[in-house]
Amino acid sequence: MDLEVGDVAQRASTGSLPGWDDVEALVVEAWQRNRGVDDGVVADYIPILAEADPAAFGLAVVEVDGSTHDAGDVDVAFSIQSISKAFVYALACEELGHEVVLERVGVDNTGLAFNSVMAIELAAGHPRNPMVNAGAIATTALVPGDVDEQWRFIVDGLSRFAGRPLEVDQVVYESEAATNQRNRAIARLLESYGRIAGDPLDAVDVYTRQCALLVTAHDLAVMGATLADGGVNPVTGERVVAPEVCRDTLAVLAATGMYERSGEWLFEIGLPGKSGVAGGIVAISPGKAGIGAYSPRLDPAGNSVRGQRAAAYLSRALGLNLFASAPAASAPPKGSPS
Repeated sequence: MDLEVGDVAQRASTGSLPGWDDVEALVVEAWQRNRGVDDGVVADYIPILAEADPAAFGLAVVEVDGSTHDAGDVDVAFSIQSISKAFVYALACEELGHEVVLERVGVDNTGLAFNSVMAIELAAGHPRNPMVNAGAIATTALVPGDVDEQWRFIVDGLSRFAGRPLEVDQVVYESEAATNQRNRAIARLLESYGRIAGDPLDAVDVYTRQCALLVTAHDLAVMGATLADGGVNPVTGERVVAPEVCRDTLAVLAATGMYERSGEWLFEIGLPGKSGVAGGIVAISPGKAGIGAYSPRLDPAGNSVRGQRAAAYLSRALGLNLFASAPAASAPPKGSPS
C-alpha cells in the first residue's frame, strides 16, 4: 500500500491517565472484582502448562512515567508463550526495517486458528501476520546470525523490554519441544514456499525457546509500557526500539493480537493486546501505560478469562479505549467569530 506519506512527520496525541491514587484504586478494584471468576480451563496440550495454579491472578499497570500499580500475584513467574511474538516482531522491525519485514510477513488477520496450516495455503505460502505461529516462526527466522546469535539477540531484546534479565524455563522448553510437531510441519511448509532461508527446524527451536522465557504480570506491564512510551523503557530509561517500530507493532496487535477473537477484543476493549496460553495478557494504551495480567484459566480461543475481564474494566475506568470519545465542551468552532 503506497500512501505517499513517508515525508510527513508522525504526530501523537494520546491524553493522560487520572492521578496516581485513582489509578492505584482502580487496578485494585479490577483485581478484586475478578479474582473469584472461575470460568475457563487451564491449558493442557503442552503437558507442563496443566500444572499451573488455576487460582493464580496478578494484575499490573505501569505508566509511561514509570509509576507502577500492582495487585495480586504479580510476582508469579510463568512462560511468556505467544506474547513473545509481539516483542520479537518489534526487534525484527528495528533491526531490518518496516519494508523488509512486511514483505516477508503480512499484517492481516487470518480469521483462523493460531496454528492453522490452511491459512498458509490460502495465502500462497505468505504468512498473514506475525501473531499466528506461521508468521511468528518466519519472523524469528528473520533475525540475523546463526542459531546461537539469534537466541542471544532475542533474549537480550526481550530482557531490555522487561527491564531485567529473563531466563528460560527449561522444563517448559523441553515439554514444548517434545510436542511441537505441528510447528515443525508449518516451518517445513514455509520453507517449501521460500519463506524461510535457513534450517526451518532451527527456526522452530529458537521460537520454542523464546516462548519458554519466564515473565511475571509486572514484567508484561513494563514491556507494554515500553511500547506505549515510544520504545523507551519507562523504568530503566533505555531506548529499546524506535517510535515507528512501536507504531507498527501496536497496529499489528490491534488487528491480530488475540487470534480469531481480535475483532471482538478490539470492539469491546479497544486496545492493542496479546495473549499467551500460559495465561498472560499484555495490553497497551499508547502514550499512557501498559497492562500486564496473569491468570491461567483460558477461554476456548486460548485467552485468559480473568485477564480479559480486568483489561476491559481498566479500559473503561481509566479512559484507555482508543475509540472512545465524549462530546466536546460547548464552544464556538475554531476560526468562527466569538
